[in-house]
Amino acid sequence: MTDVYAVIGNPIAHTKSPRIHAEFARQLEQDLRYEAIFAPRDGFAKAIAEFRAAGGRGMNVTVPFKLEAFALATERTERAEQAGAVNTLKFDGPVILGDNTDGAGLVSDIRDRLRFALRDARVLLMGAGGAARGVILPLLKQAPASIALANRTVAKAHALERQFAPFGKIESGDYARLAGQQFDLVINATSAGLSGKLPPLPSGVFAPGSIAYDMVYGKDARPFLDFAREQGAAEVSDGLGMLVAQAAESFFLWRGVRPDTAPVIELLRGN
Repeated sequence: MTDVYAVIGNPIAHTKSPRIHAEFARQLEQDLRYEAIFAPRDGFAKAIAEFRAAGGRGMNVTVPFKLEAFALATERTERAEQAGAVNTLKFDGPVILGDNTDGAGLVSDIRDRLRFALRDARVLLMGAGGAARGVILPLLKQAPASIALANRTVAKAHALERQFAPFGKIESGDYARLAGQQFDLVINATSAGLSGKLPPLPSGVFAPGSIAYDMVYGKDARPFLDFAREQGAAEVSDGLGMLVAQAAESFFLWRGVRPDTAPVIELLRGN
């Protein structure tokens, strides 16, 4: 009997997840079907219950339901607990396991595809919302020299520093304090690019050989990546690889086998 998985969100028509997971299943010869589910904003729990009742095995969760998924989970991984949000659910009898694969996807894409060593790297993470919060713990577990967290609303950055300080060296503040510092990896976890804007980065933050990474993909990543090139970043990348790698992490959680992300990223780039 074919196992069924899905992604749930609102909106959902734009999602690439069904195509990604279909490619994973083909690559690894897994008998599964993956679909997209649109849920009304007040209909998340009902949609999950119906999916489970029909035999659904797991779901990816996208906006605006990641906090509801966190609350619905009966068990959660450490990275989901620290992220405060769940983007992957696994159903096993009465157990609803909640995970957050965003940070693992980011780390995998940077480490494995871009061949960048995170250990002892000086990392700058811009933003203090859900996107940033979801990746801090996986980044710290790679033992960077430090993570500098910059945000326009400094209180939010300080709150994240307090939360994650037990896991590694992290310091927070505004953008002005970055003047005179250099970083090996600069990650944009803000939504500035969605409106064609840039975080207020001072000049000179990109160290020789540095990488600039935007967690969004496509045209919305261009403002930051173009700026980074002009400022001397040696390599730039949008977040398409992260999207595919976090999906691969979900697939591994569900199926116990890990897909090769490279051909899927190449396929999506070509379309």
